[in-house]
Amino acid sequence: MKSTLLLPLLPLLLAIGGNPVWAQQIYRCAAPGGSGAIEYTNNAKDAQSRNCKLLAGGNVTVIQGKPAAKAPVRVAAATASGGQRTDGGPEQRARDSDMRVILETELKKAEAKLAEQQKEYNNGEPEKQGIEGRNYQRYLDRVAELKDSITRSQSDVAGLKREISRLPAAN
Repeated sequence: MKSTLLLPLLPLLLAIGGNPVWAQQIYRCAAPGGSGAIEYTNNAKDAQSRNCKLLAGGNVTVIQGKPAAKAPVRVAAATASGGQRTDGGPEQRARDSDMRVILETELKKAEAKLAEQQKEYNNGEPEKQGIEGRNYQRYLDRVAELKDSITRSQSDVAGLKREISRLPAAN
């Protein structure tokens, strides 16, 4: 009588002990449409209807292909009138003026950062720091990082100048 009570609990007890009780069956199927792609499923009925093959043993690791290219995101300046631009009104001129001040402030910060990076870069020969005297590769890595950050900063400065040039002339 005791063995009949424990028998239904046996899978649960084994699972708690860390031993997997049920192995999930994975099926390999050809993608519909004849594209040559491979799909995997754990639905036995779906696999049977599509003539899929059972994968025996081991784990399946599926790596997604290239993600679909996303459309470029356009950012518009938010306005107090619900996002609509009023041509030539005093509110619009005030918003344009505020935007110009903000962009010019950001431009000054970006130019200062760029100047500091260029000074540290020292035309491709920055001063060695600490362990870099003994580890030349570390020095080369730092030089490459400095060059990349200078390129990014130059791009930031150019973008800010471009945004400022799109604004109407200050009155």
